[in-house]
Amino acid sequence: MQFSKVLKNFFLASILWAIGLSAQAQGIQKNTAWPKQAIRIIVTFTPGGAPDILARVLAESWQQSLGVPVLVENRPGYGGNIGADLVAKSEPDGYTLLIGTVGIHAINGALYEKMSFDPIKDFTPISFLASTPNVLIVNKKLGVSNLHELIELAKAKPDQLTFGSSGVGTSLHMSGELFKEMAGVQIRHIPYKGRAQSLPDLLSGRISMLFDNLSSSLSLIKAGEVQALGVTTLKRSHAAPEIPTLAEQGLTGFEAVSWFSLMAPANLPPSIQKRLNLMVRQTLSSPEVKSRLLSGGLEPAPGSPKDLSKLIASEASKWGRVVHQSGAKLE
Repeated sequence: MQFSKVLKNFFLASILWAIGLSAQAQGIQKNTAWPKQAIRIIVTFTPGGAPDILARVLAESWQQSLGVPVLVENRPGYGGNIGADLVAKSEPDGYTLLIGTVGIHAINGALYEKMSFDPIKDFTPISFLASTPNVLIVNKKLGVSNLHELIELAKAKPDQLTFGSSGVGTSLHMSGELFKEMAGVQIRHIPYKGRAQSLPDLLSGRISMLFDNLSSSLSLIKAGEVQALGVTTLKRSHAAPEIPTLAEQGLTGFEAVSWFSLMAPANLPPSIQKRLNLMVRQTLSSPEVKSRLLSGGLEPAPGSPKDLSKLIASEASKWGRVVHQSGAKLE
């Protein structure tokens, strides 16, 4: 099922959840003793990317309202598995949280032969946070200005062009694998620990192209420092409507969305789960926060834990097939 259709159903169900949740909100806030100490939000990539931005938005808002420190910790590595493992093995007390990603919860289970945690069973879903298109950007010296020219160049130079991503198994890596499959080209993947490491190599020409979150690359695109060839959603982004989709340029049906969620260790008490869900909703529904995220290419859409679980199951099925077709496998 297409991500856009899943998300549409997700929105409708979330409205019903919100109605019930608002009636419980006052009771939840009065009856729980949580929180009494600092809260950690683990981000599994380096600072500056979309998951880091979302974590800091939540931390800033919650620290003001809760009266306890809310800390953001960056734990990059192994496609998000290092940070996710830390959270999976933490106490389910609401003090250690994770910015979940499509890579951690829907891709890595198929990509890695051995996992130190179960990407679904070892977590309590809290809420969907936001999604962003991925965008294909190239070094301007590559000499291509559209997708057709890039594909022709890649076919003329098999295995000579390279694409970077923020790590093996991320949606950015899988965007590249899906591109290779649908365009019929051979380009080499160069994984990094995060965009902070990959971007300088793109700008210097050490790699030919990069799949990145639109929210992270938008300022560079608008400044003319890189050439954007297309976004990976079925529809153009409101944040950059001038950038065509890959689908409309010949890769019909191409869709790869980076999405982010809030997760906690498994067996989190329901009262804390509901409190956290309410807090996410309150933060992301703020007009100031929504405007800030939308202008940066992130589309906030908080919802219920149940619908987040359904979305993860759907995405895991889709990306599991892509991983299998790509032949990618990691220990």
